[in-house]
Amino acid sequence: MFMGEYQHSIDDKGRLTIPAKFREGLGTSFVITRGLDKCLFIYPMQEWKVIEEKLKNLPFTKADARAFTRFFFSGATECEWDKQGRVNIPANLREHAQLVKDCVVIGVSNRVEVWSKELWEQYFAEAAHSFGEIAEKLVDFDL
Repeated sequence: MFMGEYQHSIDDKGRLTIPAKFREGLGTSFVITRGLDKCLFIYPMQEWKVIEEKLKNLPFTKADARAFTRFFFSGATECEWDKQGRVNIPANLREHAQLVKDCVVIGVSNRVEVWSKELWEQYFAEAAHSFGEIAEKLVDFDL
């Protein structure tokens, strides 16, 4: 399980250091893809395979299913760590998440998310404001 929030910087070549405890959980090979809310999702290979199987079973006759799988898979790339424990994030993914310098790396249960610091602070401020309302909506899920 991934949890926590860490501040890091992405360098001019698009390399980002991921916290050591996240690297252990992600393994030597993992998948980065476009996430929702203008962030990136990073999945360990075993979790990626579970998601891939679920998305594969969506009905291709539904436009929303086709659109989501295109968005999700077209941005996906398999990655490995360099010798310094960094990952090179492709330009198209950096552009999607608006990653320029300061980043926030967070653990979200089965995945790691990478946010630009500015977008994370905006998102967190908005979500924190409505946290109570969100929690009420999730009561139906037995949390």
